[in-house]
Amino acid sequence: MTQSSLPHDIVTELIHHGYEAPGGFAAPQPPVCKASTVFFPDVAAMRDFDWKDKSAYTYGLHGTPTSYLLEERIASLEGGVQCLLVPSGLAAIATVSLSLLRQGDEVLIPDNAYGPNKALAEAELRHYGIRHGYYDPLEPADLEARITDATRLIWLEAPGSVTMEFPDLARLVRICRDRRITCVLDNTWGCGLAFSPFDLLRDGGSLGVDVSVHALTKYPSGGGDVLMGSITTRDESLHMKLKLTHMRIGFGVGMNDVEAVLRSLPSLALRYHAHDGAARELARFMGDQPAVVQVLHPALEGSPGHASWKSLCCAEGQPDGVAAGLFSVVIDPKYSQAQVDRFCDSLKLFRIGYSWGGPVSLVVPYELPSMRSLPSAALKQGTVVRFSVGLEAVRDLRGDLAQALQLAFGA
Repeated sequence: MTQSSLPHDIVTELIHHGYEAPGGFAAPQPPVCKASTVFFPDVAAMRDFDWKDKSAYTYGLHGTPTSYLLEERIASLEGGVQCLLVPSGLAAIATVSLSLLRQGDEVLIPDNAYGPNKALAEAELRHYGIRHGYYDPLEPADLEARITDATRLIWLEAPGSVTMEFPDLARLVRICRDRRITCVLDNTWGCGLAFSPFDLLRDGGSLGVDVSVHALTKYPSGGGDVLMGSITTRDESLHMKLKLTHMRIGFGVGMNDVEAVLRSLPSLALRYHAHDGAARELARFMGDQPAVVQVLHPALEGSPGHASWKSLCCAEGQPDGVAAGLFSVVIDPKYSQAQVDRFCDSLKLFRIGYSWGGPVSLVVPYELPSMRSLPSAALKQGTVVRFSVGLEAVRDLRGDLAQALQLAFGA
């Protein structure tokens, strides 16, 4: 009696049922392939299959058709060639730093960078014998002066987290290239739509960053319900170095989360531009309020780094450029922290919460002195409040800001 003709209990039959659905099924949304275990046709295939070049599947942690698809689409969005998916934007940052830095190395980070990136350097990286330093991103000469023989990695961010200063990204990248130091951009704000991180001069790629990390949690997800990050490169050897670290750490993403991002990508540009337009209108409104001494939005005249934003994000035929739906304001220092907190608490449509890129508008007050190491002549004194503009009607959001301003500041 052959194996195939052995009698089976119905329980076994259900597990090993031989039916396979016909191929050729096509629909707007791709299928979701979830697995930890992946079957091989035979032992030889198990030994020969290689997941690193995406030519085969070996284990769920190394990818399924669903995750491969999102990686390829994010690589296209960013203008790169290879992409890795990780559980969060911070996981993308950590993977890059852990992969490219060794004991005795130094990493330089812009002083206005995403706070958890700085915290990672100050704690874990320091514990591993990796030094770090901070530079003023609006002063390229400051970066150049801080580079040492031990500097192996330089982080870039455009614009800076919370305070939205926009650096001369091309000049910073040239400094890194001249010194042969790997540079990595946190491109969550740009989202692959405001500018191309690998083609800063729009000439096909003569100048660009080495790596772009992206918190897909934000705009690519768009729903405020997914945590995911990506690491995109153009250089195959650099990609493989990052990929092996990614494998050894054991980072993986859930395929239902991948499905959610894939579902949101077709509307990404529409949502991004809607957030952009609403944020600019509300930023201008806040700039007219007596309690506000400074508005921080790269697309507005007078905001720190506006000229650099204009140079990078205003392509031919796009005089207004492209920007994300974020802006911050500096509240006049004559108002107390309690009054600023009351302003935030009084908002009804802007909810208090971290992150951005979802349908709900958010607000967070920040204690800037505790977040920075270097003085900044570009920022006025006062309390910083950051707004993430969602997809609500702009008129309603403006009314919400007006009533909260009146309650907190009498204006």
